[in-house]
Amino acid sequence: MPENDSGLGRREMLGVAGVAACGLALAGCGAGDAKAQQVSTIKGKVIAKTADVPVGGGKLVNEWKIVVTQPTQGVYKAYSAVCTHKGCMVGTPKDNVITCACHGSEFAADSGKATKGPATAPLTVYQVKVEGDGIVVV
Repeated sequence: MPENDSGLGRREMLGVAGVAACGLALAGCGAGDAKAQQVSTIKGKVIAKTADVPVGGGKLVNEWKIVVTQPTQGVYKAYSAVCTHKGCMVGTPKDNVITCACHGSEFAADSGKATKGPATAPLTVYQVKVEGDGIVVV
């Protein structure tokens, strides 16, 4: 079989393609592992104070790249602050909307669901609870 311009034969090219496909598959699996690692690092830690999270708004926790919201009185939610479109950081929530300044994607503060594109995937959800005056990742 003749070699291509790179000097590799057909079998070598198929091997390279196979290795590349496996690498992409493993990279996709790594995203879930990253969230699990993040949760294990901050689990049980106070990530924000309830007084710092206004009703209908929220607070960015830059250290952990998390946004904490209070869509209704006494209900706290937390999401990854990394936009699912291109990985930009989202802004501080206002009027129950989390907005990414890079491309204008919007997410619902009560669910993390993408409500305006270009992002179509929701923000990653972190389970939280209130302990005293702190919001804690569980």
